[in-house]
Amino acid sequence: MCTAVSFIGKDFYFGRTLDYDFSYGDKITVTPRCYCFDFGAAGKTAEHYAMIGMAHVADNYPLYYDCINEKGLGMAGLNFVGNAHYAEPVSGKYNLPPHEFIPFIMGQCRDLEEARKLLKEINLIDVGFSDKYPIAQLHWMISDRSGSLVAESTVHGFNVYDNPVGVLTNNPEFPQQMLQLNNYMHLSAKEPCNLFCSSLPLKPYSRGMGALGLPGDLSSESRFVRAAFVRSNSVCGDSEAECVSQFFHILGAVENQRGCCELADGKYQTTRYTSCCNADKGIYYYTTYENHQISAVDMNHENLNSCKLVCYTPLNTEQIKRQN
Repeated sequence: MCTAVSFIGKDFYFGRTLDYDFSYGDKITVTPRCYCFDFGAAGKTAEHYAMIGMAHVADNYPLYYDCINEKGLGMAGLNFVGNAHYAEPVSGKYNLPPHEFIPFIMGQCRDLEEARKLLKEINLIDVGFSDKYPIAQLHWMISDRSGSLVAESTVHGFNVYDNPVGVLTNNPEFPQQMLQLNNYMHLSAKEPCNLFCSSLPLKPYSRGMGALGLPGDLSSESRFVRAAFVRSNSVCGDSEAECVSQFFHILGAVENQRGCCELADGKYQTTRYTSCCNADKGIYYYTTYENHQISAVDMNHENLNSCKLVCYTPLNTEQIKRQN
C-alpha cells in the first residue's frame, strides 16, 4: 500500500511511497496558478496557488496522489479501503468528490492553519471522476513545517486529527494507528539492556542491535510503527543532498520488494515510486522501482502564471554509473 512522511531538516520535506501492482501512467505534474479547476458545486477557479506532484492526468485533469504547493504545504492521499465512507451532499458545505480534495486544499491554503479552517467547511461525497475510474477509498495527510493533520471520512463522519508523528499509512483509522505505538514504547536506537530477568546474564551478542523488536513486515500497521520510529530517530546534516538522501532512506525502511507481497490474483505489489518534496523550494524528487537514481523536477523552472499543465514522465530505466 502506501506510507507518507513529513520531515524537517534545513528545509521542510514531504513525500510518500506508492505501493501497488500496476501504474496508471503517472506523471510529475505542475499545475500553474491560472489552470482552471472546475470543482462542480464548489465552482470554477483559475486563480490559485501553483502546485507540483505525482498525478494521473485524465482528460487534462490532474488526479494527484501527492503534491506540494508554492507556499510550502504538502498533501497526500493513501488507500483506506474498507474504512473510507463518503456522505451525501449537505447544504452549507463544500461538497467535494475525493478526486477534488487535494487540489481544492492545495490551491487555497498557504499553511496548515488555513487548511484546518477550510477542512471544517468540507463534506466529501460519493462521486467518482468518471465511469472509467473507481471511486478511490482514501484518507489524507496534510503537512507543513509546523506539523501534520490527518483527514478521514468514515461512517462516523468527517474527522480531522492532529498527527504528532508526521507519518500515515493505510488501515486502520488514524486513532488506532496512534494507539498501537504504545506497544512499542520500549524501543530504543541504543543497544538493548537486560530487562527480561535480573538473575539471567543476558547481554547483546553483536553490534548493531538498536531498534530490537521493531516490526519488519509489510502490513500498514507495521509500516506505521517502523516509519514513525525511523523518522523520530533520524539524524542528518543541513545540506540539501544530505536531507534528500536521508528522506529516501527513511522511506526505504518501508518499501515493498517484488515477490514479498503477493496479491490474490498472483500479481505482486511493489513500491512503484517514492517521492521527496522540498516544500520550501518547490522541488519534487523521486525514485521509481526500476530506477534508484534520484531525479528532480523544479516547479520554479516552469511558467507558474500559465494556464496549462506541465507533465514529466518518470525516468524508469536504472541509471548505473560505471567506474571502470
